[in-house]
Amino acid sequence: MNIAVKGLWNIVLSGYPRSGKTMLARRLVSESQFFSRVGVDELREMFFNEAYPCRDEFLVYSMIAEMRDVLLERGYSVVIDSTAPNNVTREFLLTTKVEAVNRLLIVFNVNRDILVKRNVEKFGDALLVSAWDKRWERPKHEIPILKFNNNNMEEFDAYYARLKELLESETHPFKPQFREAHSPLKEMRKALENFLKRAHIDI
Repeated sequence: MNIAVKGLWNIVLSGYPRSGKTMLARRLVSESQFFSRVGVDELREMFFNEAYPCRDEFLVYSMIAEMRDVLLERGYSVVIDSTAPNNVTREFLLTTKVEAVNRLLIVFNVNRDILVKRNVEKFGDALLVSAWDKRWERPKHEIPILKFNNNNMEEFDAYYARLKELLESETHPFKPQFREAHSPLKEMRKALENFLKRAHIDI
């Protein structure tokens, strides 16, 4: 185990398909006994054997929040492996009832041509890239953000080293006492539910 994590972390990954989210999440978990991963796609498949959007997206996200809070309460930092293309989803996943938790949104930045190539190699086309273009929102400034470039492995390793340095630091801008107040959990649940309804997803 290589990462000496300081404090509890609630980390949400946000990025296009094939941007490197799962690779980062699994590496964090493999290198720190104090990190756990929650995978959104795995929950959809486990519950419904369906990809996004599954028949009950709100249930999936509610279960993610419950699992995250249980893990945090047991002393595990959590990395949520999700696309999280919009701010309502990001804020919901970053809002926990557990106190004194460092929250962080990691936004993946990959050149579009590279994203297209990776998707074609994996899925045979780049339809997912176009689909997420329609859903992607620029993160709000009040959300604590770390940008993560991943156009190649050398770049991935360099940004991963920066992330490790942050996680091992005693002082950083994402500590709870430095972050701005955010909406209560009940309000965030309602906001997510309303968003999914407007997106024509049956919940």
